Amino acid sequence: MYYYGYGFDWTYILLIIGMVISGIASARVTSTFRKYARVPSTTGMTGADAARKILYSEGITDVEVQHISGELTDHYNPSTKTVNLSDATYGSSSVAAVGVAAHECGHVIQHHTGYAPLNFRTALVPVANIGSRLGIPLVMIGMLFSYNAALIKAGIIVFSFGVLFQLVTLPVEFDASARALKLLGSLGILNPDEVRDSRKVLGAAAMTYVASAFAAILSLLRLVLLFGRRRD
Repeated sequence: MYYYGYGFDWTYILLIIGMVISGIASARVTSTFRKYARVPSTTGMTGADAARKILYSEGITDVEVQHISGELTDHYNPSTKTVNLSDATYGSSSVAAVGVAAHECGHVIQHHTGYAPLNFRTALVPVANIGSRLGIPLVMIGMLFSYNAALIKAGIIVFSFGVLFQLVTLPVEFDASARALKLLGSLGILNPDEVRDSRKVLGAAAMTYVASAFAAILSLLRLVLLFGRRRD
């Protein structure tokens, strides 16, 4: 049994589950990447080479491929039109590096073709950022001030935009990987066996987004349960 101010709040289990799943997914993508980072591609093309070849094949000439520091910090920045490849990707010719570079190019192609889920996710960024920063604080403030229902509801609604962003991210990431793997094979950047290995790397990476979305849903569920229980 739970008493406000005493005892154990079982809804913390939801947060623990989310953290454990996210931790497992993060560890898996790191270990998978490192495993296939030791497998060289037969063409010898680096991540940067592969990215430039993919962009050229798609007629995209206004996006620059550049090097950034870090590991698995790879990303596409649409505002600067740059594909940013990390230390482990830019100059490496491993199937892991080439796969990650191609994935980022998948996002470039999405942006170039006006892929609807990407556009929707981009539109959600401002409210999602607000939700991630202010959602839980609003709920906590509402609880402190005589359990102000209006503040708590506002916090839950704002937080839900962050959860929606996580959900919309899923089709965007899966589609970018699908585009990447198809082009790696059709352009001859990787052979079929290497494409299979690259798929494992990108699949592990995709699971981190699934885990993050699941953890966000559990956090939202906890807020709803706490508010509903208090009202009862």
